[in-house]
Amino acid sequence: MLDVRRLHLLRELDRRGTIAAVAEALTFTASAVSQQLSVLEREAGVPLLERSGRRVVLTPAGRTLVTHADAVLERLELAVSELAGAREGIGGPLRIGTFPSGGPAIVPATLAELARRHPSLEPMVQEIDSARVSDGLRAGELDVALVHDYDFVPASPDTTVDQVPLLEEPMYLASSRPTGGALDPGPGARGDTLATLLGPWAASPWITARDGTTGHAMAVRACQAAGFQPRIRHRVNDFRTVLALAAIGQGAGFVPEMATAHAPEGVVLTRLPLFRRSKVAFRAGGGSHPAILAFVAAARTAVGIKGDAWSSGRERRADAGG
Repeated sequence: MLDVRRLHLLRELDRRGTIAAVAEALTFTASAVSQQLSVLEREAGVPLLERSGRRVVLTPAGRTLVTHADAVLERLELAVSELAGAREGIGGPLRIGTFPSGGPAIVPATLAELARRHPSLEPMVQEIDSARVSDGLRAGELDVALVHDYDFVPASPDTTVDQVPLLEEPMYLASSRPTGGALDPGPGARGDTLATLLGPWAASPWITARDGTTGHAMAVRACQAAGFQPRIRHRVNDFRTVLALAAIGQGAGFVPEMATAHAPEGVVLTRLPLFRRSKVAFRAGGGSHPAILAFVAAARTAVGIKGDAWSSGRERRADAGG
């Protein structure tokens, strides 16, 4: 009989690439992981791993077993969800991951709604890069997470994680009011292309997220689609910093709608034909868990309320000429 816990280790090895990475993620020793995988090989009766230099790679039989492990673990998650639904009330810990800009914009309102509807839930929030969410969910560090992707940078498919849509918001070009005869691209009219909206800033310095992030990839690819390679001066992940730097003429950058409500004086916001999509992610099979359903409902209520505030804040700035 194959042991489910060892199947989980094999799946993590397939995703993370090394026994050391699996051990670190699941708080085991590397020797313990190696021993458990050896036991799994004996249970399976065929080689599942082979050495490739200093790395361990899965054999064809190992990769086949990972596919079955995905299905088995998804069914177990579904069983846990159905058992939780049989209990009265929703309570206990709920470990929530969020991308940085979701923290101030979405999470407090979501937790307030959760507390109102389900006071016995104990939400615990940690900030996490969207690229690490799948690992955190599979490892059991998280129960649910806010994630996002952009046009030009779609999310990578992952059969171990399910997602439901939460919010689609337009992106804006943040810049300072041009001086000295520089061309003002205007507010962004319907039908404008990235080339017409970003082109006037092709020779300007740019502010992007740090290398290796989806925000950085989106910015570079959007500029390339507009016909130029951005000359990056600043690399920051905080949208408030992007807005502040743009306002004082340090460059142009991209910000999502939720970041625009409290833009500083001097910044010009130009709506772009470019979108960011926020979603709620959870382990495959866990979508019917009462706590997950409660979180999704609260988050959707929160973004509905906050969306009005983002729009009205941006409109007030437009009326003031900024």
